[in-house]
Amino acid sequence: MDPNQLIGPMSPMGYPAPYWFLVFFKVLGFTLHMIAMNVWYIGILLCMGLYWRGSEHGKRLSGRLMNQMPVIISIGVNLGIVPLLFLQVAYYRVFYPATILMAWTWFSVFFLLTVAYYGVYYYVIGLRKGDAALVAGRKLAGWVSAVLFIVIGFIFANAMSLMAHVKGWPDIWFLTSKAGAALGTGHNLGDGTLYPRWLLMIGLAIMTTSAYITLDTALFARRESEDYRRWAWRFSFTVYSVGLVWFALAGSHYVFASWPVELRAAMFSGPRAILTVATALLPGLPWLLLLLKRKTMTVAGAGLIGASHLLTLAANAISRQVVQNESIRPYLDVTAEPVTTQWSPLILFLLLFIAGVGVVIWLLAKAVQAAKAAPAH
Repeated sequence: MDPNQLIGPMSPMGYPAPYWFLVFFKVLGFTLHMIAMNVWYIGILLCMGLYWRGSEHGKRLSGRLMNQMPVIISIGVNLGIVPLLFLQVAYYRVFYPATILMAWTWFSVFFLLTVAYYGVYYYVIGLRKGDAALVAGRKLAGWVSAVLFIVIGFIFANAMSLMAHVKGWPDIWFLTSKAGAALGTGHNLGDGTLYPRWLLMIGLAIMTTSAYITLDTALFARRESEDYRRWAWRFSFTVYSVGLVWFALAGSHYVFASWPVELRAAMFSGPRAILTVATALLPGLPWLLLLLKRKTMTVAGAGLIGASHLLTLAANAISRQVVQNESIRPYLDVTAEPVTTQWSPLILFLLLFIAGVGVVIWLLAKAVQAAKAAPAH
């Protein structure tokens, strides 16, 4: 079967906005989403491990991050709507066929996310009541939530890799269809890019969690002892180092062992080569800053580390987008869709997006202000 036969038909209405607008907000939204997503993706697992086997400072850090986790998850989930929305609009011809092929697994995300979210709440409520309230059931809920978020991340990696792996659709369809109808039980586990892509995401998540620990210690931990703050900064450097090595190994395998020859040639030619190299090297900048500041961290230093890591995430999001386009290009030119601009939803989205980001910034500013007003120990 020709894979093109499984690609969705073109909408007679075309895109509701220019392609550059759709892809800009897809990449921007994904970058913002990754900030919070990465913290809960690895942060919850790290917190559970620290509470179970950590030192006194480790348990304190675990408590600090887990108390913030419900807010982090809610912000991240809401920010995740933006890239998912623009993904469905700009890439509908490949997104929907891919998620139909793995429909039951894709649909399970709603259930898994609900259980994971409420599991975090259940654990945190016990945590706020004191160690005596952290009964076995609450601890189990914390561990289950940590594992479920890892599973959800793998499902998303599976879906996104399948969306770009158009060549493999016919085989999946033949294996998981009956009388010509897809059963929705497919997956992309046979794609060689899936596992290194997912491991690369874990490396980024480890580094993001480290950067967040640095920001939390510098901005919100004024009530903590100076000894704890110094320990937290050193610990964040260790965590980031682990993430950097993980990212380098997974990224090298992803690029040099799993990318098709044509894709690798495209990503290492012309301006794309600059983007590819920058994406590989930028994670080293926050690590150097952490190395220089790991003993005595200032608010300005933590802000610089956070900003440099945000640049790392942005470069990764842009590279992912370019790789996705290059993988799909032999079957579909997503930039060639006709455009029928729908001004009213476009303007409404922009107003609501600006207002939503403004509210998040205001909330963060209030949190920083409250932390500054707190007496230092």
